[in-house]
Amino acid sequence: MIRVTRTLVLDEAEIEERFVRAGGPGGQHVNKVATAVQLRFDAARSPSLPDPVRARLLRLAGRRATEEGVVVIDARRFRSQDANRRDALARLLALLRRAAEAPRPRRATRPPRAAAERRLEAKRRRAATKRRRTPLVADAD
Repeated sequence: MIRVTRTLVLDEAEIEERFVRAGGPGGQHVNKVATAVQLRFDAARSPSLPDPVRARLLRLAGRRATEEGVVVIDARRFRSQDANRRDALARLLALLRRAAEAPRPRRATRPPRAAAERRLEAKRRRAATKRRRTPLVADAD
């Protein structure tokens, strides 16, 4: 079991890892060893996630989430497979922790009456300035 938050726990079986070859520096070694990690977490079917957390996770994941609701994280920052595995898991846990935080509800507020009056007075002054600029139209007799 992987503890995400005090109340959210994931089963390791829900996380799937695939190892692929990574480009970049490494010479001949890079062509022989699959050090990059592709971590897959099926958020849509995970029994560990409450529905609000699942919805926030898929929204936060953005392009990393497939249409089926699978979150895919590619980790190829390091040369060792073990370091990339830890990096991928840390990134998934960070995403889950952000999704587990419920957003603060927005409280509707109204501007103070004085602010509304100042705004309207500024509009009146601006309108008067523009009115004074308009040339008078001469009678066309």
